[in-house]
Amino acid sequence: MSLDNIYIRRCFQLARKGEGFTRPNPMVGAVVVYNDKIIGEGYHRKFGEVHAEVNAINAVKNSSLLPKSTLYVSLEPCSHYGKTPPCAELIVSKKIPRVVIAVSDPNPKVSSKGIQMLRDNGVEVTVGILENEAHELNKAFFTNQIHRRPYIILKWAQSSDGFIDIERTSREEKPPTRISNDLTSVLAHKLRTEIQAIMVGTRTAFLDNPQLTARKWFGENPTRIVIDRENKLPADLAIFDGIAPTIVFTDIFTNNLIKKESITYIPIDFSQNVEEQIIHQLYERKICSLLVEGGTKTISSFIEKNLWDEAFVEISDTPLHNGIKVPEIQGKTIKTNIFFNSIQIRLESKTTRKFT
Repeated sequence: MSLDNIYIRRCFQLARKGEGFTRPNPMVGAVVVYNDKIIGEGYHRKFGEVHAEVNAINAVKNSSLLPKSTLYVSLEPCSHYGKTPPCAELIVSKKIPRVVIAVSDPNPKVSSKGIQMLRDNGVEVTVGILENEAHELNKAFFTNQIHRRPYIILKWAQSSDGFIDIERTSREEKPPTRISNDLTSVLAHKLRTEIQAIMVGTRTAFLDNPQLTARKWFGENPTRIVIDRENKLPADLAIFDGIAPTIVFTDIFTNNLIKKESITYIPIDFSQNVEEQIIHQLYERKICSLLVEGGTKTISSFIEKNLWDEAFVEISDTPLHNGIKVPEIQGKTIKTNIFFNSIQIRLESKTTRKFT
């Protein structure tokens, strides 16, 4: 393995320390290397705060070494003024002679402009080191920038014989069937900290009364989304408790809307392509990743429209014998984990457009 690869992998490790806190910005890590030794490290800690390159450069105790060093970074340095000044300008001002970049930034405001700024100022730039891994690190960001939509993950737990729940008609009748075990439940909450929004349909919101928070893992709660065409969900549901922002997609506006700052009602036309309208609205609100958790009807609607990138399916070893059938899905299996009495399968959509 080359030294460039080793230092870029370290950038990836650092970048992941910001997971769940940089969105909608990408996770980025950077290291400064002098004489084959790392003398500064940094990562993008939180949206709106200074970028990885700035933190890495500021971490160098002896700044006189910078004109003899190489900067490694997992994503192209920015060249425009946003919430922070351009990182490319800082690199030039510090007279860093060489920069190694894993992948160029897909953002039209940045793409190749940071690289060009560096080269125009005499900096030697290498691009494309571990490029595929760099795409994987920020797959939601790349999808958002290139395809102008959120990265969409489908998720459900099912019995060994293909059901996600028993048949129920009221909340009082029976509680939802628990299929996930303690460990996979915690991992599900971890996943919620890694995405920006989580969505369920009307039936799931009413019968299951889910909180849709990340209370079992450290991190920020996702924005909660529910589809409620007739605006009939009661105000006492957990998703309306104000703990996290909630978006309601509906086509009926009445005088009994729940009036809370945390709740936003968005009208859409249910006679048209509902899923396309939803993801467009989310994109406009800078939500770059969406986790669709239920139920079967809602998940299936995204599968039918080929609007999904990944699916996390947990299969228990316990049968239910009857109930609500699982969504039908076809994809490429990219990972399988075994947790006590269940198997978790991660699928990738065969129709997902690639970045390269």
